[in-house]
Amino acid sequence: MRVSALRPAGGGRGSAMNRGLVRYNQYSMSRTPLLEALRAKTANAGPPVGESDYRGATTATSFSSAQEEFTALLHGCGVYDLGFRARISLKGGDRVRWMNGMITNNVRDLTTEHGVYAFLLNPQGRILGDMVVYNLGETLEMETDLSQLEKTIATFDHYIIMDDVEITNISEGWTALGVAGPNSRAVLKAAGIGVPELQPLQTHAAQCTCDCDCVQCTVVRGEDGQQQSYELWLAPKDVHRTWQALVAAGATPVGSEALEMLRIVAGVPLYGVDIRERDLPQETEQMRALNFNKGCYVGQEIVERIRSRGNVHRKFTGFLIDGAVDVVVGTKIISGEKEVGEVTSAAVLRTSSGGRTFILGYIRREVGVPGREVTIAGATASVAQLPFDAVASGLAGEALVQHR
Repeated sequence: MRVSALRPAGGGRGSAMNRGLVRYNQYSMSRTPLLEALRAKTANAGPPVGESDYRGATTATSFSSAQEEFTALLHGCGVYDLGFRARISLKGGDRVRWMNGMITNNVRDLTTEHGVYAFLLNPQGRILGDMVVYNLGETLEMETDLSQLEKTIATFDHYIIMDDVEITNISEGWTALGVAGPNSRAVLKAAGIGVPELQPLQTHAAQCTCDCDCVQCTVVRGEDGQQQSYELWLAPKDVHRTWQALVAAGATPVGSEALEMLRIVAGVPLYGVDIRERDLPQETEQMRALNFNKGCYVGQEIVERIRSRGNVHRKFTGFLIDGAVDVVVGTKIISGEKEVGEVTSAAVLRTSSGGRTFILGYIRREVGVPGREVTIAGATASVAQLPFDAVASGLAGEALVQHR
C-alpha cells in the first residue's frame, strides 16, 4: 500500500498531503489563482466587481452586471473562474478496482480520456460528496469542489487497507477556467485553442497557437451534451494570460453570481446546498451518478434496496413563480395547507414585465408532478421539469439576475 493522505503532521504516511490541508483550514477560503492575478494586474484586466466565497474558494462575484454575464452564457460565450475546483490523483495497480468499490458509478469500464459523475456514500447510503472521475491512462484523477476536499480525502484514507493505491492532492499544481455558451468553440478557436468534436466529459490535450507563449492545457467537454461548455485545465502561472486571450477573442468575463444563476436554471444541484449528507441518491434525481450493474461499493446495499423495493418518498425538482419573489433557502413548500417540501436554491430573473423566480428544492413525490401548483413564500408556484433553459432563454435579454 502506498498512500498520500490525511495523517497527523510530523510523520506517518501522507505528510505532504496533510500540509496542504492544514493550509486550507488555517486560511479558510483562499483566493483562486485567477483572482490573485486579476488583483495584481487590474490596470490591464480591470478589477472584478466584488469578491465572494464560492464552493470553497474566494473568487470574483461579477465583472460588469449579472444581466450581461448571464446573457452571454446563454446566447454568446462567457469565461469564468473554476479555481474553486480541487483535484486528487490516484495511482497504483489497484486504483481502478479500489475506486470502483468506493463510488456509485462505473470506473472499471471507463474509457481512457473520459470521465464519469458519481457520488461518494457512507455505509448507510447517505451522500458524503460528489465528484467527476477521469481515466487518464496511468492515473485516475478526481475533481470536486475545494469545500469537499478534506472530507473526501479522509474518507478515502479510511478505506485503503492493503490496497496498492496512492492518493495525492494535486490541487495546488493546477487550476481551471470554464467557457460556456453557443459561441464557445468559436471563441476557443479564435483564441488559438483548437477543440475537436468531443463527447461529454471527454478530455483533449491542447496546445495554444495564440500569443500565450504556447500554453499547454487540457480541454474537457461539459457533461451536458446539448450545451456548449468546456473546462480548461492549466497551470496557475498560465491562467491570467489564457483568460486575457479568451476575452480578447470575444468571451465575456463572468463572475460567480451569473454562474450560480446558470447552475440553478440548468437544474444542477450543488453539494452542500441542494445535496446534503442526509440525502439518499435516488432522492436527488441524479440517476446519471448511479450504475446498477457495476457490483459492490460502499452504500450499494441501500441504493439497490431502494431500487428493488420501491421509490423514495421525496424528490429533487424545480419550481417556477411568475414574478419576482424573494424566496429564502429553507422556505417550506405548501400544498393543501400541508408542508410537502423545502427550498434549497432560488434565483430571480427580473425583467421590465416583472420577471420570474426559479427555485430548486425537494417535494413529496406524489405532489411533485410537473404543472401542479404549490405555495412558496406566499406566492403560487408551479412544479417544473428541469432544466429551466427554455423558459430562461426567452427572458435573458432583458433580465437582471439576483440569487440567494
